[in-house]
Amino acid sequence: MAIIKKITSKAVFMGRLSHGGDLLEEITAICIQENIRLGRVEALGAVQQARLGFYDQQAREYRFMVLEQPLEITKLIGNVSYKDNKPFVHAHITLADKEGHAFGGHLAPGTLIFACEVILEAYDGPFFQREMDETTGLPLWAISE
Repeated sequence: MAIIKKITSKAVFMGRLSHGGDLLEEITAICIQENIRLGRVEALGAVQQARLGFYDQQAREYRFMVLEQPLEITKLIGNVSYKDNKPFVHAHITLADKEGHAFGGHLAPGTLIFACEVILEAYDGPFFQREMDETTGLPLWAISE
């Protein structure tokens, strides 16, 4: 059964990330700096290289690939909640190479920014804490009032 809670928009943050920085680390740092405990993230731009994950449902572990080439960020979408008592950014990204071939997956550390514009929307609402889900083997939301 779905678990849905009402949330309200609190603030929106927009900005440009650092050339050469790690994409996931920079977004997470903004969440820590701005005390964003619940939110949504979107971004576009380009990366110098990318590290993407795919969750192997049978093995219950992430498999990673590194793309060592310039790529356009055609879409980055994700959310912010808490894991291990700190902000946790869970994002998926779609990238395109110079021929328009697309690559996608779970955004992982090791994705280096060429240029990136980001929008973070912070919400007020219940506490969304990630806890291990026995059915999937993933840290999914446990939602409290």
